[in-house]
Amino acid sequence: MSHGVPLSITQSHTQRWTEGWTGLTTLHKLSARTIKTLSKGKYSDGAGLWLSKSDLDGGKWFLRYTVHGQRREMGLGSFRDVSLKAARQQASHWREVVRLGKDPIRERERLKREAAKPVMTLEMVAREAFEAKKTGLKADGKAGRWMSPIELHVFPKFGRIPIGEIDQTDVKRILSPIWRTKSDTARKVVSRLRYIIKYAAASKLEVDIQAVDLAVILLGETGHVSKNIPAMNWKDVPKFYQGLEDRTVSHLAVRFLILTGVRAKPVRHAKLTQINGNVWTIPGEDMKGKKGSTPDFRVPLSTEALKVIDSARCLERGGYLFPGLTRGVISDTAMTNLLRDQNLEARLHGFRSSLRTWIDDNTDARKEVAEMVLAHQNLTSVEKAYLRKDFLDERSHIMQKWSNYLVSTRGS
Repeated sequence: MSHGVPLSITQSHTQRWTEGWTGLTTLHKLSARTIKTLSKGKYSDGAGLWLSKSDLDGGKWFLRYTVHGQRREMGLGSFRDVSLKAARQQASHWREVVRLGKDPIRERERLKREAAKPVMTLEMVAREAFEAKKTGLKADGKAGRWMSPIELHVFPKFGRIPIGEIDQTDVKRILSPIWRTKSDTARKVVSRLRYIIKYAAASKLEVDIQAVDLAVILLGETGHVSKNIPAMNWKDVPKFYQGLEDRTVSHLAVRFLILTGVRAKPVRHAKLTQINGNVWTIPGEDMKGKKGSTPDFRVPLSTEALKVIDSARCLERGGYLFPGLTRGVISDTAMTNLLRDQNLEARLHGFRSSLRTWIDDNTDARKEVAEMVLAHQNLTSVEKAYLRKDFLDERSHIMQKWSNYLVSTRGS
């Protein structure tokens, strides 16, 4: 017998024509009854669908097609496991893929890879996104605790949900408990979630890219006004300063913070090697700002600040002026407790505001110099490119006056 289709089979079926296929092709040449009796050989059902019989009970279905100028054959399953009807349904589906200009074999492999991938939950994507972002954050994101708002407010209820299922309703449920009571935290959660979902989209995951923005619209205005960090009136700072001891690490560290006007982190990580004469050079990595983009900052040291350094030398460990009790550097909590133990509302960071207000009220310093005292650079990128001065001499004069005020005045 010929390897073609028996005449009796082809004549017993209606001829149909397909558009978009190669030439005019007769469909459904075979029948479910007669294929069981076919001997070894290849038999066409039309439009590229073939049955290759190895014996009466064995064989396989395959689709022959041409795509991108190449003729290919795609297996559709065994003769025993796949019926004629199922083979025709598969062939119809994959012919449509060819019409779209895709290779069915490659498309099927892609779908298998997709199916084999684990379901990406919100937490899984969030941690991947953080790994991608942390190199651009201060201390790899640990200093600013980038993940903390997500771990606290998102993961407990929504961390295990596939990220592709997260919509504005879910985001609204995440934000609702903190939207008006903890607006700063809510703002951080919004920012983090936006980045996480964009990261997922960039990773070719199916996500609702507008989920966060739509949730914010549904929630409305926060109605919450951010509060300034409590600061001590500059008139009261001398009394507090003079009440600090000069033989304990925490007291000396707070003294140094008040005298220099810098943030807590640079003080906690201050090293003897960073001090040259009456200038303390803070590495850019310890300054506030984006990792890798913040330059070193020079701090002029007053006579009182140099005395604090001399007192701290005998307590130095590992090169750090203000070491921790057992290892590393002094904790932020150890310094903060000096204020809390006295039931003071003021916070450590507030001493920077105290200094800034004192400068405005008691000196004729130019605004740009006063801002530089606190390492504030409220400048455009163009202004920064042209303004490279750090006004060290002028700042040195201001900080000496501040030092004199702290040690010679009892405060109000």
